[in-house]
Amino acid sequence: MSDLLDRIREAVVRLSPRERLLLLLAGGLGALLLLWVGIVMPIGTAVDRADERVRNAELELETALRLRREYDRLDASLRQVEQRIRGGPQGNIFTVLEELAQQSAVKVDSMEPQRGQAGERYRETKVQLVLKGVTLAQMVNYLHRIEASPQLLSVKSLRIRTRSDKPELLDVTFTVSSFEPV
Repeated sequence: MSDLLDRIREAVVRLSPRERLLLLLAGGLGALLLLWVGIVMPIGTAVDRADERVRNAELELETALRLRREYDRLDASLRQVEQRIRGGPQGNIFTVLEELAQQSAVKVDSMEPQRGQAGERYRETKVQLVLKGVTLAQMVNYLHRIEASPQLLSVKSLRIRTRSDKPELLDVTFTVSSFEPV
């Protein structure tokens, strides 16, 4: 190894001052290039990656906060519904729907029980109602009374058809659910 260094020194000593300056400049540029490629570029790339990770983490944090707010809102809504189920009046859904129909000046054509879903904490009772020949105002009034009832009632499906013989009247079929604690 020292033999190689001795030969390099001898070769440099034999160079003219101008050649030595060019060699020094070329060596300096080579060192700068190595410094740039070996240190500066990797650090820049690492900084860019770190910035990207920070941006991604901020987006994930915003998403998590948004989901948390949505969860809290839904949880509060669920607690209200559960409180209405537990604390509200419990009555026969058929009787309640018939009373609300009378208050709305609507004649119920038929009420048929439907199969409700069984839950761990609540039992669902479903009834399919058919109204024939009602006005839009009567239907809206009746549906509003159902939704605003002290007993927790929920309209699950709704199908409305105009009558061919009297277009101002409607035939309405809908399902109402009620929940009771198990």
